Amino acid sequence: MEIIKLQNITKRYDDGFVALNDINLTIESGKFYSLLGPSGSGKTTILRIIAGFTQASSGRIYFKGKDMTEVDAAKRPINTVFQNYALFPHLNVFENVAFGLKIKKKPAKEIAPAVNEALHLVRLDGYAQREIAELSGGQQQRVAIARAIVNQPEVLLLDESLSALDKRLRKEMQFELRAIQKKLGITFIFVTHDQEEALSMSDEIFVLNDGEIQQNGSPVDIYDEPVNDFVARFIGDSNILPGRMIRDFEVEFANRHFKCADAGMRPNEKVEVVIRPEDLDVVAPDQGKLVVRAQTQLFLGDHFEIKAIDSDEHEWLVHSTNSVHLNQPLGLFFDPEDIHVMRLNESQEEFDARLEQYEDDDDEKQ
Repeated sequence: MEIIKLQNITKRYDDGFVALNDINLTIESGKFYSLLGPSGSGKTTILRIIAGFTQASSGRIYFKGKDMTEVDAAKRPINTVFQNYALFPHLNVFENVAFGLKIKKKPAKEIAPAVNEALHLVRLDGYAQREIAELSGGQQQRVAIARAIVNQPEVLLLDESLSALDKRLRKEMQFELRAIQKKLGITFIFVTHDQEEALSMSDEIFVLNDGEIQQNGSPVDIYDEPVNDFVARFIGDSNILPGRMIRDFEVEFANRHFKCADAGMRPNEKVEVVIRPEDLDVVAPDQGKLVVRAQTQLFLGDHFEIKAIDSDEHEWLVHSTNSVHLNQPLGLFFDPEDIHVMRLNESQEEFDARLEQYEDDDDEKQ
């Protein structure tokens, strides 16, 4: 069920800077969404507009079909967990979590069990009387989440709320946030610039750049089927080469023709080809579809990162569980499904329309 809809949202500042340019997005109830992009891409601006902290220059915001563009932030059924947690240092854990309930003038007999349940959910049983200064960064983050969910919001916004944590704790909190979201069924909208974080936590990702949505979809869709060069480069490591679409299911790159899984483009159209480094298998030179020479090799714990070059001076990034000999020929093998072909500068709308048209044409042929 649709819970939030942003329609033609633009945010333009007095100095002329356009933070958001005609944004349209739909949020469904009970899912975990991530707004992913580099600094300055507009993701936090979207969050603040949804929360009511920032006013859009144009466009409308709907909550369950009702226009809430002019609704005050305090009256929206939304809570926010900020990057710095915004906890009250003069209040203990219980008082921080209970703060919103007291503002709403909830009876004391309702506040205590609600706070204790929220603390239990974030695994802070026994911490109610602790001072904020006595807590670790991860514990403070849990308090901020408990303070948000105790109000039973229909939507929870999280603005880079894991960025201050160390790597181990950050990974732990990713699992915890996802578990909390699933248990409560609250819609989470999470802002991050960390690709791995978004891929591991989300039901759906919106990838932003320069105030525009470049692509949205499931983590698998975003990773396996990037619609343009920016998404392919921003989401994980990629080998991106210039190519030419010979015909449906056949593409040329690295001066060779290869079978692929893409269709619906013009014959001989210039394209870009993406192959993820983990999809390249290192084999004997006579078994490979390409022959390269490894230039450098780094051991990263669970795999080797190999940088290689082919006879046409194309650079290749390879992830392999086996080490290789530097400056010796080695083969690279990949399946047609490992090749993703992108049209130059194609938008997601054009990408979707092209696939739909190809599928319709294919159905007619059958």
